[in-house]
Formats: sequence, C-alpha cells, structure tokens
Amino acid sequence: MPRQPRRKSHSKVYHCMLRGINKQDIFFEEKDYLEFQDIIRKTKKNFLYQLYSYVLMPNHIHLEIKDKNQKLSQIIHSMATSYANYFNKKYERVGHVFENRFQSKNVEDNHYMLDLVRYIHQNPVKAGISQMNQYKWSSYLEYFEGEKLKKEDKIVDTGIILKMFSLDKGQARKEFFKFNKKALNFQESIELLEYEMRNKLTDEEVIYFIKKDLKIYNVQEIQKYDTNDRDEIIQKIRKFNGVTQTQIARILGINIRMIQRAYTKENKNK
Repeated sequence: MPRQPRRKSHSKVYHCMLRGINKQDIFFEEKDYLEFQDIIRKTKKNFLYQLYSYVLMPNHIHLEIKDKNQKLSQIIHSMATSYANYFNKKYERVGHVFENRFQSKNVEDNHYMLDLVRYIHQNPVKAGISQMNQYKWSSYLEYFEGEKLKKEDKIVDTGIILKMFSLDKGQARKEFFKFNKKALNFQESIELLEYEMRNKLTDEEVIYFIKKDLKIYNVQEIQKYDTNDRDEIIQKIRKFNGVTQTQIARILGINIRMIQRAYTKENKNK
C-alpha cells in the first residue's frame, strides 16, 4: 500500500520526530550535538521556518516547527541528509542513520502548542539524563539566555511562545519557567507519549523484555496477581521504549481500563 501524503496543519505548526535507525544512538559526543544545532541554523536560513522548541536526545530528536511555506518534508530531509553525511564520514560507516520516514503530528491550537513545548523540554528528565536547566541540547536554556546570545548563535524563535504568558519579557520568562516545571496531566502525557512511540515494539519484543528485565517468565500469570502488584508490573512495562497501553492490555490479557487505572495511579503518586 503506498504511503498516504501528510495532512497539512491549518496552523502550519508541526511536532516532528527523527529517530535513529533500529533505535540506535545518533549522538556520541558534544561535537555531534553541536553539528546538528548548526544544521538547524542552516536549514532555518534556507527554508525560512520558525522553531518553537527542540531537544536532541541520544537516539532521537524532537522539533516543534512552524513551516510557513509548507516545505516540511524538504526541511527534515535536508536535516537528516546533512547529519547522516557528517555522521557516516566521522564514524566510518555506511547506510541509513535515521529511520526512513520521520514522524510528524499537526499542532492546531495554542493549548497543545504549549503542552508540546513542555513535553519536549521534559524529555531529558523523563529519560533520567538531566534536569531541564542543566541540559545543553534543548531549547529550554535559550528561553532564558536568549538575550545574552548573539543573533547568529540563536536557534529558537522564543517570542511567540513567551508572549502567550505575558507581554512583559521578565514576567513571561517567570511564567514560562513555572509552566515547564509542571507535570503534564494524564491525558496530555499519554497522547504525546503514544505519538512518540508510534514506531512501537512488537509483542514478541515486549514479552522478551518482560522476561529479561522483570524476570517474569509466564506473562499470562500477571493477570492473576493482586491489584497492587499487577499495577506495579504494568507501570514498569510502560517504561519500555516503544510499548503502548493497548499493546500491554493485549499481551497481558487484561482489560484496557485496568491498564489506564495503573497509569493514573502512577501519575497521581508523582
């Protein structure tokens, strides 16, 4: 079946994600991150898009882009090709660096736009890598240090997002800081997380990781556990990178509402 064309966003804002092929790391050292940041600057100059937020994680990238000229595929293709050429030459390898087709989701309202900024900035925290204000490879710090940077060093178009909090720049940054520290609510978090995990693990892979990491060798027995133990297991499974609620329900033979309840319980305990 041929691929369907991407549906255009009415707002022209998109959440884009590039992932390393086979979920492999695409950044190994500081110079690699700096190279991709430079590629962003170059593609912004060439395609005249706006960037509201981004994060460079070891094996994937999130970008929140306003593509005024509707050239999203060209933008991401240019980024991916430029970085793949750099990466393959540096590490003396051949072949694909990224998965063949990048993921994108339309962002149609301001509420979702802000939640996405927060979600992107919280990626290093969620992965257990770093606090937001200590992570150098996202747009978070630029929102606070942007005025200190030279024009040529800037990557992010911070003005639009900050004005949603206040027209006073100082107050806007204070409100932005508080907003980014707040956890996403349950439904927002699941919607964004399910998007990130669209290229999900197979059922066989999930079962393998349950056996390997959780030391549970009869997966079907989990449905017989008492409620608290079962919920704890579900919360551990959900942390596997690439698994969804419906998939967990199917594998464990448990009603989807029980999975959602375990997710909700974990969220309330944070």
